[in-house]
Amino acid sequence: MPRSETADGPRRPGPTREELLRVEGLRAGYAGRDVVYGIDLAVGAGEIVTLLGHNGAGKTTTLRSIFGLQRPSGGSVTYEGQELGGSRASRSIRAGISFVPAERFVFADLTVLENLELGALTAASHFEERVEKVFGLFPDLSGRTGQAAGTMSGGQQRMLSLGMALMTAPRLMLLDEPSLGLSPRLAEQVMDTMRGLVDDEGVSVLLVEQNIAQALRHADRAYVMRSGQIIAEFTAEELEQRGNWWDLF
Repeated sequence: MPRSETADGPRRPGPTREELLRVEGLRAGYAGRDVVYGIDLAVGAGEIVTLLGHNGAGKTTTLRSIFGLQRPSGGSVTYEGQELGGSRASRSIRAGISFVPAERFVFADLTVLENLELGALTAASHFEERVEKVFGLFPDLSGRTGQAAGTMSGGQQRMLSLGMALMTAPRLMLLDEPSLGLSPRLAEQVMDTMRGLVDDEGVSVLLVEQNIAQALRHADRAYVMRSGQIIAEFTAEELEQRGNWWDLF
């Protein structure tokens, strides 16, 4: 049952493992006008949490504010017990957080390898090991080290953007619609890779995804956003079993 449907008061499933990220009362917006109002959410170590809602619900603003690309107007962001709210994105990266935006975040004129080198600027040690890890996860990239990123397909660019985020060996990944513009096969490959990182290496993920069914197949828990607020929280299994989701949006 979501928070808004329990008869005994608010119910919060909460992280399934030790808490890694806690967001409380987050408010943020543009030009002095808030578009998210009092967001509360948490992500546990080694779990995938998905944030669901229609376009314009405030999901991307929430991710950007957590990461430090946008300064919140209120609330707190705590990561591994340290307050990050209002910090710059560079501090989040150093702390072990990566962010992959919905648009293709690659440097089109640079090669695949040069893009990965840029992704590793804040974590220069173990570079070769990290590159081999990325190529193991995304074999399509391994034979294209000298190819300009802008000449690759949309799916390959998406894989490269994820690879760049992984070059810092993050503990928490913020992913904004990683399947956007991908074929169903490539989208499933990307989501399977994400799940593998969580299961095999203990990476945590806060995921925004428009494909609800696909997100729920891989997530542990789900928050539902509407008009800048979180209106419900489920385990992924509960939301799958609910079947009818559209009344929530």
